[in-house]
Amino acid sequence: MFLKRLQLAFIHTAVAITLVPINSTLNRVMIFDLGVSKTLFTILAIFPYLLSPIQVAIGSFSDGHPIFGYRRTPYILVGLILCVLGVAISPQVAILISKNFTLGIIVGVLAFGMWGMGYNLSAVSYLSLASELSGEKERGKTIATMFTIMIIGLIATGITLKVMVPDQYSPGALTGAFIAVAASALILGLLSLIKLEPHSSVASSTTKAENYTVKQMIAAITENPVAKIFFVYLLLLLAAILGQDVLLEPFGAQAFGMSIGETSSIVSITNTFTLLAFIIAGFLDGRVKKRYVAQTGNLGALIGFVIIVISGLIANKIAFYIGITLLGLGTGLSTIANLSLMFDLTVPEQVGLYIGAWGFSNGLSRLVGLLMAGLVADLATRVTGNSLSGYLVVFGLEALMMFIAAIMLYRIDVSAFQKKAHDPAFVEKVALSTE
Repeated sequence: MFLKRLQLAFIHTAVAITLVPINSTLNRVMIFDLGVSKTLFTILAIFPYLLSPIQVAIGSFSDGHPIFGYRRTPYILVGLILCVLGVAISPQVAILISKNFTLGIIVGVLAFGMWGMGYNLSAVSYLSLASELSGEKERGKTIATMFTIMIIGLIATGITLKVMVPDQYSPGALTGAFIAVAASALILGLLSLIKLEPHSSVASSTTKAENYTVKQMIAAITENPVAKIFFVYLLLLLAAILGQDVLLEPFGAQAFGMSIGETSSIVSITNTFTLLAFIIAGFLDGRVKKRYVAQTGNLGALIGFVIIVISGLIANKIAFYIGITLLGLGTGLSTIANLSLMFDLTVPEQVGLYIGAWGFSNGLSRLVGLLMAGLVADLATRVTGNSLSGYLVVFGLEALMMFIAAIMLYRIDVSAFQKKAHDPAFVEKVALSTE
């Protein structure tokens, strides 16, 4: 199982690293170097997450429709290829948008759309495969391995981009760096798929697939008070943590005059401390209540946002690095603890239904966070006439969202969730929901 766990982790990493150039380098180039509207970039960036509801359909369809005897591998493969093509094409958005705006937008929709479809195809498939191959007892180890290796991959990708992209914007260097990342992801993913999934044509044909509808998913959330609170909690928490992805690099350039290489290293710095937090969270598992670990992470990220705002107000780069360090540590602790809490808030007989619901919350939070970041930053800049203020308002708003989420965490009661989820009247109401 150890080898398969590594293979799953490398596939997860291959898909994840294709997003790094888009969210850490392309956004900085387009927003700061080329002066593209933050709103316009974030509209392109949220496009993939508009497709996130299809994960429910993909998961259900792949359960009952194996291709050449494999239920997950073909979908992972197609998804990986789409992600790779999306990141390889994306530099052309920056190159074209300054020459032919309309063509640049069309290519942008194509690139981000390909990446989004690829992500949705592959993510739901390799997570389902991870659950199937690991079993309940080994699932925790598999998740820890997948996320740890992913963070190492993100750090390495950030360093690669810093080395390959010069201090000043160069279309050729940008394209070369993105293609290098795309090629690395493709090779890593393809090698990891070899003999990963057992041939299961017979099992697939005799096993009844769980086909959940979007309406059932909504009912499972809205009819259970604890599930409803957790859904909103995840939405606020992840929107705050993930919404800053597209703004930290251009903020570093705007506030401190950082080069492209320096801003690209922000990803490596934050992810290094996120990895450290993963290790700490792993050590604390079973020794400290996961609620305390999650809250420590939430408050750490909150303080990180506050210090980032202060760093911009006083123009202090050291304070900025302290802020992103705390943000990385807080994100790591919060991620592991809340992921564990998420698995507690499921029902064994309906894992797919609830994991689909929390996955939908994840996708929706990315959409809300990114869109909020672009719109609010541009609006604040327009109102104040100061480009820096737009970033500071967004980071301050994200700190407020983290604060509200921290308060909501105290209202999440796992035992109350389980009691309601197993109530016969509740189960029947969810089962009767249709499209």
